[in-house]
Amino acid sequence: MKSRLVAIALGSNLGDSKTTVKTALDLLNQHPQIQVKSCSSWYQTPPIGPPQPDYINGCAILEVQLQPQHLLEILLAVESQLGRVRREPWGPRTLDLDLLLFDNLVWETPTLKIPHPRMRERAFVLVPLAEIAPNWVDPVTQKTMIQLLKTVDCSEIQKL
Repeated sequence: MKSRLVAIALGSNLGDSKTTVKTALDLLNQHPQIQVKSCSSWYQTPPIGPPQPDYINGCAILEVQLQPQHLLEILLAVESQLGRVRREPWGPRTLDLDLLLFDNLVWETPTLKIPHPRMRERAFVLVPLAEIAPNWVDPVTQKTMIQLLKTVDCSEIQKL
């Protein structure tokens, strides 16, 4: 199977968040069909949703030999392995792994949309993603991550 470049977002605001996101990357890198190519810096970001602690967020570029749905299943399994329990939308979590981009694919199923539908609105995604993939073009808007970053408020994003 052909190798594909993929962008994911990582976030955590329960427990030892920095260790959790780093462990998630280690677990993904141990998979025979996934190689972590780069990882952004880590950022402290305010939550979206109900009152909860700030998040640790970052992004990573992976090289995968998987179909999108299979990669999503692996991401969900890693979330579960590291203690993710889904209680409420936008609630606190030990780990959140989002599939943002899969090469230049535009794809939609009932369980997965690529590119991630809210990626363009979220500074906590665009700041770390633009750090490691500034010229990656969003296949929907045809704008680079740097161009998209200029459209969001980054004032509350703090590099750790």
